[in-house]
Amino acid sequence: MGIEYFNLLADEGWIELPVDQSAPTYLWHGGGLLADAPVDMEQTFKGNMWWSTKVDPSFNINGLRCAPGFAVPRHHHNLDELIIVFGGEFHVAWGEDGEEGSRTVGPGEFWISKAGTPYLMTAGPEGVTYAETWPEPMENLETYWHDAGWIHRDH
Repeated sequence: MGIEYFNLLADEGWIELPVDQSAPTYLWHGGGLLADAPVDMEQTFKGNMWWSTKVDPSFNINGLRCAPGFAVPRHHHNLDELIIVFGGEFHVAWGEDGEEGSRTVGPGEFWISKAGTPYLMTAGPEGVTYAETWPEPMENLETYWHDAGWIHRDH
């Protein structure tokens, strides 16, 4: 297989982010699966986030794009995560229990989220294009979702 080159900032190769609220690796911070939480993952992400079909996830990396002003709901992972911004920017607010912080991350900058650190990412006025990666295979990744940034289900 040859080397493939692509521009992550180009408009080709993007699809709406596939969401599966019943995924066994999506957990609700208060306990249990995200599927049992009072939030609607499909409505929250619909039209707001895209996934690059050009980036091979077998390398433990995803290419992602968010619509302007979209807030990825507050969450944390069981693994450290590296996020690299290619275009646009996002504002990251992280922490809890007196250990809060925030910053804006722009093109060419990166941010490392330590395992267990909850954070909320909000895309800037032009949106954001970025890559996220983990030190272990994605099959080992667990995401714990918190109650901030969601569209809630009607019951």
